Amino acid sequence: MKFEWKRTLRTPSSERFIAIVGDAEAAAVDLHYLASGTVSGTVIVIRDRGLTENDVPALLKSLDEDQLPDVDLTRGTLVYTVVVGNVIGVFEAESDETPPPENSPSHRRPR
Repeated sequence: MKFEWKRTLRTPSSERFIAIVGDAEAAAVDLHYLASGTVSGTVIVIRDRGLTENDVPALLKSLDEDQLPDVDLTRGTLVYTVVVGNVIGVFEAESDETPPPENSPSHRRPR
Protein backbone atom coordinates (compact mmCIF):
# COMPACT_ATOMS: atom_id res chain seq x y z
CA MET A 1 0.00 0.00 0.00
CA LYS A 2 1.27 3.47 -0.92
CA PHE A 3 0.94 6.31 1.59
CA GLU A 4 1.18 10.00 0.78
CA TRP A 5 1.98 12.26 3.75
CA LYS A 6 0.71 15.81 4.15
CA ARG A 7 1.99 17.96 7.03
CA THR A 8 -0.87 20.09 8.34
CA LEU A 9 0.67 21.59 11.48
CA ARG A 10 4.16 22.24 12.83
CA THR A 11 5.37 23.79 16.09
CA PRO A 12 8.84 23.71 17.67
CA SER A 13 7.94 20.51 19.55
CA SER A 14 5.14 18.85 17.56
CA GLU A 15 3.77 18.06 14.12
CA ARG A 16 0.55 16.74 12.61
CA PHE A 17 0.46 14.64 9.45
CA ILE A 18 -2.41 13.26 7.40
CA ALA A 19 -1.92 9.92 5.63
CA ILE A 20 -3.60 9.86 2.25
CA VAL A 21 -4.44 6.55 0.60
CA GLY A 22 -5.77 6.95 -2.93
CA ASP A 23 -8.01 10.02 -2.66
CA ALA A 24 -8.97 9.52 1.00
CA GLU A 25 -7.54 10.95 4.20
CA ALA A 26 -7.05 7.62 5.94
CA ALA A 27 -5.21 8.53 9.16
CA ALA A 28 -4.06 11.47 11.25
CA VAL A 29 -0.81 11.43 13.22
CA ASP A 30 0.14 13.85 16.00
CA LEU A 31 3.83 13.72 16.95
CA HIS A 32 5.39 15.26 20.06
CA TYR A 33 9.16 15.69 20.25
CA LEU A 34 10.24 15.17 23.86
CA ALA A 35 13.35 16.62 25.54
CA SER A 36 14.73 13.07 25.97
CA GLY A 37 15.01 12.70 22.18
CA THR A 38 12.04 10.35 22.03
CA VAL A 39 9.07 11.02 19.75
CA SER A 40 5.62 10.13 21.08
CA GLY A 41 2.85 9.79 18.52
CA THR A 42 -0.87 9.32 18.44
CA VAL A 43 -2.17 7.69 15.27
CA ILE A 44 -5.87 7.88 14.49
CA VAL A 45 -6.91 5.48 11.74
CA ILE A 46 -10.12 6.82 10.28
CA ARG A 47 -12.71 4.07 10.02
CA ASP A 48 -13.93 3.11 6.52
CA ARG A 49 -11.21 5.08 4.71
CA GLY A 50 -9.32 2.11 3.27
CA LEU A 51 -7.00 1.06 6.13
CA THR A 52 -7.35 -2.05 8.25
CA GLU A 53 -5.60 -3.07 11.44
CA ASN A 54 -3.27 -5.18 9.28
CA ASP A 55 -2.12 -2.01 7.44
CA VAL A 56 -0.95 -0.24 10.60
CA PRO A 57 2.64 -1.63 10.64
CA ALA A 58 3.15 -0.48 7.03
CA LEU A 59 1.64 2.92 7.86
CA LEU A 60 4.01 3.39 10.81
CA LYS A 61 7.01 2.21 8.79
CA SER A 62 6.17 4.64 5.99
CA LEU A 63 5.87 7.57 8.42
CA ASP A 64 9.13 6.59 10.12
CA GLU A 65 11.07 6.30 6.85
CA ASP A 66 9.51 9.29 5.05
CA GLN A 67 9.23 11.88 7.84
CA LEU A 68 11.31 10.84 10.88
CA PRO A 69 14.92 10.14 9.88
CA ASP A 70 16.40 10.72 13.37
CA VAL A 71 14.22 8.30 15.37
CA ASP A 72 12.81 4.83 14.84
CA LEU A 73 10.77 2.07 16.40
CA THR A 74 13.64 -0.45 16.49
CA ARG A 75 15.87 1.83 18.63
CA GLY A 76 13.01 2.61 21.03
CA THR A 77 13.08 6.34 20.30
CA LEU A 78 9.65 6.34 18.73
CA VAL A 79 6.45 5.30 20.51
CA TYR A 80 2.93 5.25 19.02
CA THR A 81 -0.55 4.89 20.42
CA VAL A 82 -2.92 3.78 17.65
CA VAL A 83 -6.66 4.44 17.75
CA VAL A 84 -9.44 3.67 15.23
CA GLY A 85 -12.20 6.26 15.06
CA ASN A 86 -14.70 8.37 13.16
CA VAL A 87 -14.49 12.02 12.22
CA ILE A 88 -17.50 13.70 13.81
CA GLY A 89 -16.72 17.30 12.87
CA VAL A 90 -14.39 20.24 13.17
CA PHE A 91 -15.03 22.54 16.11
CA GLU A 92 -13.60 26.04 16.27
CA ALA A 93 -13.74 28.77 18.89
CA GLU A 94 -16.31 31.42 18.14
CA SER A 95 -15.48 35.11 18.11
CA ASP A 96 -17.02 37.21 20.88
CA GLU A 97 -18.33 39.52 18.18
CA THR A 98 -20.51 36.88 16.55
CA PRO A 99 -23.33 35.49 18.69
CA PRO A 100 -23.78 31.70 18.53
CA PRO A 101 -26.74 30.36 16.55
CA GLU A 102 -30.07 30.12 18.35
CA ASN A 103 -29.88 26.31 18.59
CA SER A 104 -26.25 26.26 19.81
CA PRO A 105 -25.64 24.78 23.29
CA SER A 106 -23.46 27.83 24.02
CA HIS A 107 -26.25 30.26 23.12
CA ARG A 108 -27.43 32.19 26.18
CA ARG A 109 -30.52 34.30 26.32
CA PRO A 110 -30.52 37.53 28.34
CA ARG A 111 -32.44 37.30 31.61
